[in-house]
Amino acid sequence: MLTRQNVVNILTLDDCIHAVEEAFRRHGRGEIGEPGILGMHVEGGGFHVKAAAMGGHRPYFAAKLNANFPGNRTRGLPTIQGVIALFDAADGRLLALIDSIEITILRTGAATAVAARYLSRPVRSVVTIAGCGNQGRVSLRALARVRDIESAFVWDVDSERARTCAADLSSVISRAVTPTDDLCAAARLSDIIVTCTPSTEPVLGPDAVRAGALVAAVGADSEHKQEIHPALMARAVVITDVTAQCATIGDLHHALSAGSVSLDHVRAQLGEVVAGVRPGRTREDEVVVFDSTGTALQDVAVAALVYECALATSSGTTLMLQ
Repeated sequence: MLTRQNVVNILTLDDCIHAVEEAFRRHGRGEIGEPGILGMHVEGGGFHVKAAAMGGHRPYFAAKLNANFPGNRTRGLPTIQGVIALFDAADGRLLALIDSIEITILRTGAATAVAARYLSRPVRSVVTIAGCGNQGRVSLRALARVRDIESAFVWDVDSERARTCAADLSSVISRAVTPTDDLCAAARLSDIIVTCTPSTEPVLGPDAVRAGALVAAVGADSEHKQEIHPALMARAVVITDVTAQCATIGDLHHALSAGSVSLDHVRAQLGEVVAGVRPGRTREDEVVVFDSTGTALQDVAVAALVYECALATSSGTTLMLQ
């Protein structure tokens, strides 16, 4: 059994980015099967189960059960709480129960970094982060690993939260990070925009994004959440983490429902771009939207990494459930 602190002690952001990039690459090559997802809503929040198997020198299966309750901030509780069950996919043995909070935070930021590495223009970048919770913070940290950041803006519905986030992250990435009350104005100045809010309506429209920008849309991880206006999806090149999942719960889902795009509008899945089997950005002036709903491909890759590191360092607590 591995607690959140165990994971913090074991897992670095750089290692997480590497593991997630490799998971997407293997998915793009067809070496990893399609992940599964199940969601259930309850009053004030919801639960989802994400599962995937991964072959290799040792095959693994992971199932993550996460609770997502946006109102938990007022209760002094994490918005996202959960557990990852990691199994040996060769014989079915349960190998580990791992607190999911840190893995979920880091692997989501890692996916944004991988998307930026392959889909953003390789220029000194101005970045805007919409949403100053854990995901917003890790997104900027992760982007700083793969792109030369000139400066950044941070926006949140809670202005004080944005100011605190800006002060904290300025010292972390050693760049100017400015809080803003005008998300669209900041986005128009940006090369990379990350949206990681719990919004149920668009926060970013087609007029708020300049030519050549990358938008990493992270917040829509259920069918009720939406951050990107369907008109922006129609204007942009759309890259998904997993197209079938995005068509059900992502911003792609809303664009499809609005009739703004069809599935043919999706150029590729991120893994296909990473593997080199489909193109991502093909022109400097293209606006690219990465619809990032969060997949169990990321969870199984990072959970396996954490488990193997835990074995090597004798971390965690050994339990016998049988």
